[in-house]
Amino acid sequence: MALRVCARLLRDSTVSSRLVTGACARQESASWFLTAGNAACSRGGRAGFIFTPACFITSEAFLDRLMKGKAAEADGSLYRLPASVPPDSAEQLSLLLRHPDQPDNSKVLKVAIIGAPNAGKSTLSNQLLGRKVFAVSKKVHTTRSRAMGVLTEDDTQIILLDTPGLTTVSKVKRHQLEKTLLVDPWNTVKEADLMVVLVDVADRWMCSRLDFEVLKCLAQHPDIPAILVLNKVDQVKAKDRLLDITAELTCGVVNGRQMRVRPVIRPPWAEKRPEMDSESPLEDEDGGGGSAGPEGSAQPNSVLSKEQLKALKSQRGWPHFKDIFMLSAVDREDVETLKEYFMVGAKPGPWQYHSEVLTDQSPEEVCTNIVREKLLECLPQEVPYSMTQLIELWQDGENGELDISVKLYVKKDTHMRMVIGTAGQIVARIAREAAEDLSRVFLREVKLKLTVKLRK
Repeated sequence: MALRVCARLLRDSTVSSRLVTGACARQESASWFLTAGNAACSRGGRAGFIFTPACFITSEAFLDRLMKGKAAEADGSLYRLPASVPPDSAEQLSLLLRHPDQPDNSKVLKVAIIGAPNAGKSTLSNQLLGRKVFAVSKKVHTTRSRAMGVLTEDDTQIILLDTPGLTTVSKVKRHQLEKTLLVDPWNTVKEADLMVVLVDVADRWMCSRLDFEVLKCLAQHPDIPAILVLNKVDQVKAKDRLLDITAELTCGVVNGRQMRVRPVIRPPWAEKRPEMDSESPLEDEDGGGGSAGPEGSAQPNSVLSKEQLKALKSQRGWPHFKDIFMLSAVDREDVETLKEYFMVGAKPGPWQYHSEVLTDQSPEEVCTNIVREKLLECLPQEVPYSMTQLIELWQDGENGELDISVKLYVKKDTHMRMVIGTAGQIVARIAREAAEDLSRVFLREVKLKLTVKLRK
């Protein structure tokens, strides 16, 4: 049984960028995983915490398989460039229907990435794939529907199921969001071999407990293995907080074993932070989640009884996580560790897609999602959520470039002026940045033209 907590500490500390802690009797079998046994983490002269590995959470067999993978990776012969998305929708469809070119000893793993809105799910998926195919924004609900990414290396195929952030019926109605935000995450989990629960530890209000919708999803599928991934650890200044967060979100239990975290001496103000973290914003979230169940428009919520929902509302974490990772989704080295974990965990089985498949999205869907990302990044809060898009032109140019024309529809005249900007600067910037991203996805030059029209 493999159990591991990978902690990414400060790069200038004496600890390596990944540290494994947990519970296992054989420390010596995992000694190669550490560059230091005990290390003091301090910042600016202030005493931090003594991080002494109380136990290791990984088995000898698991480490052996990881080491073999690292050796093969160092050889370089198995490396392949990330796939790309064909700019022609017919070619993309033909690729999706092509028979998988799998080896004899093929392995496969379906991974569903779930979490609260804006936890970094699409960022993590893009980093795992090695190419940006999912829209990423600092605003919530950038991902509106389920999308799939395919990572194929050597004899292993990892199918990443990127989902919208789990939300409630009341929030969807309030903000007039698509119904897919309610249905897609729940339906996606059903087909997964592994659930990745992503938590934004930089959000001080939400990091000390799992989102209620996430808890409901985990409770409904206890038979599907789940791992906890703490994201954005680079934004947490007090690294000792990561251990407290881990204990809270796992109820102190990982892979069926009680976690043993050595107590540390803290300044007086540090003892009050957990109480602050559990104030009104969390109560609002629970209230929204609790009201979603009886309204029943999201079918999966009706599976849990009222007694189970009541018990979950008083629960801060999930005691059945198989493993825990601490990383920053924008850091390639951090994500590489998680990718190796997926490769090791893949089971023998037939591939579902050809090795050249990168995503199941059509080129047009990739385009509209990237444009939406730029709209979310460049415009005020409510404006991009009320806009719609229509692709008017999609054709090859004279010099081999891809010419795309998209019309943006807005609800108000004031919104139109915001989108266009002074002398057309805003819409020109959106078109330029979106074209650059699309060029990297399609591996060819893209000329994108955006026009704005008032929707009557």
